[in-house]
Amino acid sequence: MTKSEFFGRPGKRFFFDDAFAVAEYVKNNCPEQIAAVISAADDAVKQRFMFVLRWDMEQTSEPVIFDGEIDWLYQPGGDPEWIYAFNRMRFWICLGQAYALTGDEKYAEAFVRQLTGWIENIRRDNPECAKAWRSIEAGLRLEYWLKAICYFEKSPALTDEVITLFAESVIDHAEFLMGIWDSYHIMSNWGVLENHGLFMAGVMLPESGRSGEYVKEAIRRLELESRMQIYRDGTQWEQSPMYHNEVLSCCLDVLTLAGRNKIALPLSVKKKIYAMLYFDLYSAKPNHCEICMGDSDEIDQRDVLTRGAYLFWDEELKSRAYKNPDFDSVWDIGEKGVDEYSRIEIIPPENTDKAFPDSGNFYFRSGWKPDATFAHFHCGTLGAGHGHADQFHFDLFSRGEDVLLDPGRFTYVFGEDRIAFKEQAAHNIIMPKGKELYVCEDSWLCRNLSRAVNQQFYSDENYGYAEGGNLGYVNSDGIYINRRLIFIKPDILVIADEIYSPGNDSYRQYFHWNNAGNLNGEGNCCVYESGKVRAETVFLAGDGRPGTPCLTVSMKKGQISRRYNQKEEGAVTVTDFSGNGFTSAFTVIALSDAGRVSGLSVERLPVYSNFKGIRFDDSQVEALEIKTASARCVLAMAHEEFASPTDTFLAGGCTGFGSAVIFDRLKSESEIGTVLRY
Repeated sequence: MTKSEFFGRPGKRFFFDDAFAVAEYVKNNCPEQIAAVISAADDAVKQRFMFVLRWDMEQTSEPVIFDGEIDWLYQPGGDPEWIYAFNRMRFWICLGQAYALTGDEKYAEAFVRQLTGWIENIRRDNPECAKAWRSIEAGLRLEYWLKAICYFEKSPALTDEVITLFAESVIDHAEFLMGIWDSYHIMSNWGVLENHGLFMAGVMLPESGRSGEYVKEAIRRLELESRMQIYRDGTQWEQSPMYHNEVLSCCLDVLTLAGRNKIALPLSVKKKIYAMLYFDLYSAKPNHCEICMGDSDEIDQRDVLTRGAYLFWDEELKSRAYKNPDFDSVWDIGEKGVDEYSRIEIIPPENTDKAFPDSGNFYFRSGWKPDATFAHFHCGTLGAGHGHADQFHFDLFSRGEDVLLDPGRFTYVFGEDRIAFKEQAAHNIIMPKGKELYVCEDSWLCRNLSRAVNQQFYSDENYGYAEGGNLGYVNSDGIYINRRLIFIKPDILVIADEIYSPGNDSYRQYFHWNNAGNLNGEGNCCVYESGKVRAETVFLAGDGRPGTPCLTVSMKKGQISRRYNQKEEGAVTVTDFSGNGFTSAFTVIALSDAGRVSGLSVERLPVYSNFKGIRFDDSQVEALEIKTASARCVLAMAHEEFASPTDTFLAGGCTGFGSAVIFDRLKSESEIGTVLRY
C-alpha cells in the first residue's frame, strides 16, 4: 500500500486536514503545553518511558529506560498495568505532535522504528504476548496508532513499505476485535474502548468490503453498549468519573469521524453522548476537575467538554469548557474547528444543582464561579470493579479547593492498599458497629452488595437537598440507615444521619479532609483551615439525656491518592456514638474565607405539637438552630409521620409541616418555611 492510497483518498477526512496548520495554532495559543509534549516525545526517542499525560489511566513517576531493543513485555514491579499502558502507545501521539511542531525527522524515525519493532515481535498468536494483546489494548491502540500516523504523512521516514506493514497490523487488530463479542463487552467500558477502535479502523483504512463491515459492526455494538451501560441520566454505570470520561472520549472520536465522513449514527447513540457531556458539566468541581470517585484521578476535564461543545454547538457546555481550544482538543477538532468554536457563545447553565437519579449522584453549588461552594452526595449503585464502597459519601469543595474529599484509588494490585482505598472507611460515610459491609474478594469483585433506596432531591436558589438510604445492614443486623444532605447556600452544609435499629448499637462516621490545610479539634467540634478556606464543624449525636447516644470525636491519619501510584498523608475525623432503637446524628459545617471565623453555633431545639399540646420525642421530630456571623436558621426534620389526625410542629417559634423544613430567621418570619421534603 502506498502513502497516497492511505492518505490521498478523495473525500476521506480524518481528525485534522493539516497537522502543521494545527501546530501553528498551538504555537500561538498553547505555549505552556508545548514544552511538556516535546519533552515526552524526546523521552520516547531516547526510549525513556513514563506515563504522565493528562488522561494516562495508570500514571507512573519512575522512568523505565531501554538501552537497546525495547522489551514491550517488560513489567517493573508487580503491577501489570505498566505493560498495558505501555502497549497502548499513547506516547506515539506526542512523537507526532512534536514532529508537527518542529519538523524534526528524529520523531518520525523513532515512530517508525518502534512501530515496526512492535509489529515484528509482539505477535497475536504468541501466548507470551497475551498481556500486550488484551482486547482493550487492541481498541486503544487503533485509536492512538491511527491518530499518530496522520502526523507523519509528509515524513520520508514513512515509506510505502511502512504504510503497508502498518495497514496489515491495523487489519489484524480489527479482525481480532471482530471476534470479541459477549455480554461482558456490552456492559463494560472495554466494549466501547474496543469498538470505537474498530470503527476508526473501518473509517480510516482504504475502503473495501471488509472495512465497511468493520464500520457497520462497530456501530451496531456501540449502539447496544450505549443503551446498556449509559444510564438515562448520562452516567456510565461503573461509578468512576475517569472511566466515564474514557468512554465519553471514545464516543466523541466516533462522533467526529462519523460527522466528517457523512456516516449516519443512531440517534440514540448521539443522545447518550450528549447526556454524558451534561453529567461532566454538573459533576466537575469548580476547578473543572473530576472527583476522585471510584477508580478515578483528579483530572481537568475541560478538553472533553471543549470537544463536546464543538460537536453539539452547545453554549452551556462551552461555559464549562475552554474559551478557546486547548492543546489536547485542537488536534481532534482540526484547524477548521478553531474558527467554528470561536463562534459558539458562552451561556452558563440556569440551574446550579442537578440530580442524576439513575446513578444516585446529586450535585449542588452556590454558583458557577471558581470560588463557589460545591457539594456532591452519592447514594446509588456500587458500580463495576471500578466502583468503591462509597454509599452515603459526600464531597465538599469551596474557595478553589477540596475541603472533604474522596481519597481516590492509588493501585489496582490486590492487597492492603487496594482494599484500604476501596472500603467504606476510606469515604465520608456512616456505618454500624464499625463493620465494613462490602468484602473485597480481589481487586474487582465485592461481596455483600446491597440496594440504595429512598433517593430524593430538591433544589432552589437558597437550598439544596438530597436523601438516600441503604438496605445493606437490614438482613445482617436489622439496621436501616438513611442519610440526608442539606445545603444552606452559600456556605452551610448539614449531614443528618437517621438510624432505625431494633436494639442498642454503636455507630461510626468518617470524614476525610484535604491535606492542604490544618485540622484541629476540641470536644464535639473541629476546624479545618488552609490558605484559602476555613471550615468549622459541629458534631451532634444526642443531647446528654439518659438513654441518648454518647458522642466521641477523634482524629487520625489517613491517605489521599490524587493520581495512580501516588499517595499522600491526610487527616480523618472519626466520630463514635451509640443508641438504643432509633438514633440520629447531625454534622453541621460552616465555610468561610481563610482567617475569617464564621462563628458557627448549633443548638438543639425542643419540638412541640401545635394541636396535641405535647413535646415530640426525638425519634419523631428534631430541630436545630444554626447560627453564623451571616446566617440564622431553624432546620426541622421528622423521622416519622407526626400529623395524625391534623398537626403541625413548633420549633424555636417556627411553625411548619413536612419531614425536612428550613426557616431563614434573617430573611423571613414565615411560619411555613421552605419544605425540602414533605
